[in-house]
Amino acid sequence: MGLLDEVISAALGSRVQPVPAQPAQDQTTQDQFSQIAAALRALLSAQPGPATTGRPETGSAEAQASPNGLDVLIDRFKQSGFEDIINSWIGTGQNQTISPAQLRQALGQKTVNDLSRQAEAPQDDLLSQLSKYLPGVIDKLTPNGQLPRDADLRSGYRSP
Repeated sequence: MGLLDEVISAALGSRVQPVPAQPAQDQTTQDQFSQIAAALRALLSAQPGPATTGRPETGSAEAQASPNGLDVLIDRFKQSGFEDIINSWIGTGQNQTISPAQLRQALGQKTVNDLSRQAEAPQDDLLSQLSKYLPGVIDKLTPNGQLPRDADLRSGYRSP
């Protein structure tokens, strides 16, 4: 299990691990957390390029240098005017909140559509849950305000 999966599981309270013979209500909750985990995984492991950034690869040097989905996400937040919010998640201070509407704006409708389809969850529910858990996931992925490399996300490396 890579660092990304570990962080997502920790942020969701390890609720994405299968547990045998759960009552129906617990299974519904389990399914919801699995959907959120799938969306977080898809969002943070996206590769930069036309499909994820909505821009041609000949765009800015910053976009071309983005090695992983976290960099793409940071870039989208900056472009949407939410740089202060995502910087609070990366930094060592208090995490600012983000509303589902702000998250939709930051991600873009195409990404929201794709995530909803991949997670098999209604968009409004997905955005509500992502706005709740994404700040903590980003916070845990960036200890001491340092961004992980793509290889670190896959390998389970934790920076000192």
